[in-house]
Amino acid sequence: MTMYRMCTVTPITRKVSVKNKTGSFHSLPGTVQTGADSSGFFVSGSSSSVRRVLGIDPGLASTGYGIIDCDSNRYRLVAYGVISTKNRDDRGVRLMEIYTRLESLIELYTPGESSMETLYFAKNVTSAMSVAEARGVVTLCLARHQIPLGEYTPNTIKQSVTGTAAAGKSVVQKYVRLLLGMPCLPQPDHAADALAAAITHLHTVRK
Repeated sequence: MTMYRMCTVTPITRKVSVKNKTGSFHSLPGTVQTGADSSGFFVSGSSSSVRRVLGIDPGLASTGYGIIDCDSNRYRLVAYGVISTKNRDDRGVRLMEIYTRLESLIELYTPGESSMETLYFAKNVTSAMSVAEARGVVTLCLARHQIPLGEYTPNTIKQSVTGTAAAGKSVVQKYVRLLLGMPCLPQPDHAADALAAAITHLHTVRK
């Protein structure tokens, strides 16, 4: 089984450096990285035959992301984590942070495709508006970098990953772990949902 080194990097405003097993350092501003690949840390770029998909689970407080490579129908986890913002900051500042950090991820990993859950009705109007705003910023960033976006309903994602649209979050996490050969469940929930969106895109869009 491929082993993934787990780590946490301080989020928000400052650049951070994390040492990998080769002794080199990797810097990325403001994201929380929680997964790595078998080479020891996060990789950038991919071969022309490999599809690289960026899955995103947007939210104002936490925007989850998950990056997966697919080569001959075999999946490999590249990276996953969350972009977090502070409640005390102005909404505009938080949205700008989501944009700039997502842009950094795109420039680092150069995904060729992306995937996101469609906006669904929520009883909490305030929460729904925050998600919609974060989703708009994410969509703009992807469009600016000319990355095609696939959008899928929550039930479609559950069905694609687990085989049933009635699956709960914990079941989705377990299947994501199995499909990607991870040693533990993907955490936090936003990152797991982003990985599930990426898997759904690969299951749905064949090339």
